[in-house]
Amino acid sequence: MPGSLPAISYEGGKFRHYNQRKINAADLKKLTPQQRSRYLAYEDPPSHVAEAQHSTMRRLRDLKRDLLNRETETPKEEEVERDKHARLIGQLKAAEARNRLRIMRLRYQANRAQEIGHLIACQPVALKAVRLQALVPPYPDTKDKGDQLDKLDRVRVESLIEDTNGLLVNRSY
Repeated sequence: MPGSLPAISYEGGKFRHYNQRKINAADLKKLTPQQRSRYLAYEDPPSHVAEAQHSTMRRLRDLKRDLLNRETETPKEEEVERDKHARLIGQLKAAEARNRLRIMRLRYQANRAQEIGHLIACQPVALKAVRLQALVPPYPDTKDKGDQLDKLDRVRVESLIEDTNGLLVNRSY
């Protein structure tokens, strides 16, 4: 007995160790306590111990099931309040996101208009500045693309265009 190792079997989807040699009760009493505990470690427990383990496991399963049932049984009013609260939080988050997008769009448009205004102001000739302003407006035009010049502006632009010698548009520094 001292040199025997337990064997391994695969039953019911689990590995199970068992003793290869069976020892009767008289020989089991003759073993030292250490050898006896090693031998009994791979034996099935007595029936009264197995029944106690089974009833304990059943009681634990029942307790777990009861706890889960208590957690899932929430009052209807509480559930409705939770849904309302979640919906409200979602609406607030959506409104904040829309506001962030609006602010980013306005900031982009202001920066773009400032850059285009700077480019127009830096043109060496007024005629080039007028052309650039006409081709690249500082703000995106969402209105009707009709005539945007009043009579005075139109006269000024026409006189600038007709100036072939550049007397009106040449800047002196």
